[in-house]
Amino acid sequence: MEKLFLFNPSDLKSLLKNRNNESKFGEHIQLLTNYNNIYDSLTNLDVAYVIFGIKEDVGVFANYGNTGTARAWDATLKILLNIQSNAFTNPKKVLILGNLDFSKEMEKLKTYDQSNKKDINKARKKVAKIDTYVTDLMCQIIKAGKIPIVIGGGHNNSYGNIKGTALALKKPINVVNFDAHSDFRPEEGRHSGNGFSYAYAEGFLKNYFIFGLHENYTSDHIFKTLNKFRAIKYNTFEALSIRGEMTFKSELERASEFIATTPFGIEVDCDAIKNIPSSAMTPSGYSVKKARAFVNHFGKQENVKYLHICEAAPTPDTEVRIGKLITYLITDFMRAHGN
Repeated sequence: MEKLFLFNPSDLKSLLKNRNNESKFGEHIQLLTNYNNIYDSLTNLDVAYVIFGIKEDVGVFANYGNTGTARAWDATLKILLNIQSNAFTNPKKVLILGNLDFSKEMEKLKTYDQSNKKDINKARKKVAKIDTYVTDLMCQIIKAGKIPIVIGGGHNNSYGNIKGTALALKKPINVVNFDAHSDFRPEEGRHSGNGFSYAYAEGFLKNYFIFGLHENYTSDHIFKTLNKFRAIKYNTFEALSIRGEMTFKSELERASEFIATTPFGIEVDCDAIKNIPSSAMTPSGYSVKKARAFVNHFGKQENVKYLHICEAAPTPDTEVRIGKLITYLITDFMRAHGN
């Protein structure tokens, strides 16, 4: 499959840090040796979860955001593979597939000027191309009966996640999105701010719940748009955490009633977590503990079909922090859903 770089034994060996009397997560995961037919390979493999990365931030650039999300996958692998293997982490049901590599597109991006509308349009066309690869891989994994855990890239990849899952199931799906932003901007060319609006307009997204919108960064136009649709519900960070008009627990339940009775996906945008380096970092957001509780709650639901953790943009100084955060969310999800 074009753009898919398999994670291989050599890669694993280079990242594993063995220690006496300890058994590491990476020592017990499964790897794929051939990707000529992803569906057949996965169908015959005794795993529950397929973890893969998306190394791109073209969608973030195309939405005038700060790039760096392409680095989240590598930061995650360094930590995930070296956590302990025990009854709580149980890596035997995990396949580390590899990553979708968009280095050529990223190289071209370096020649673009974000203040130039023509360059923005060129980037948006590249995002639409990236969509096709994400969609195809998601569809193959879901059809094989596995649960994808998708790491990295911009939130533009929500579109491919939703479309690929819907195509595999042959029906639209629901989504719950832990996010400071709605990502329901107009269909003006693909970017990280309109993955859900495109998926909804094209019939792949059914019910959509946005958890934790920031009132200062959601336009009046967007609020009016969201309020038009019965298929969209939301709460705001300020209503929950500042004014105390509702509780975190009660909103988890309200969101579950709206999206979890039929197949759904979980989207986690790291922009929503306080002081996490991301495409739109916030000094006021949910704690890591709240983000983990969110993933735990929805991971328990039997109809969950995938988890996507996106928008984290690690720097050399914050790589370990990002890797640990995403690893916690991955393992929380697997523990909640069971093996």
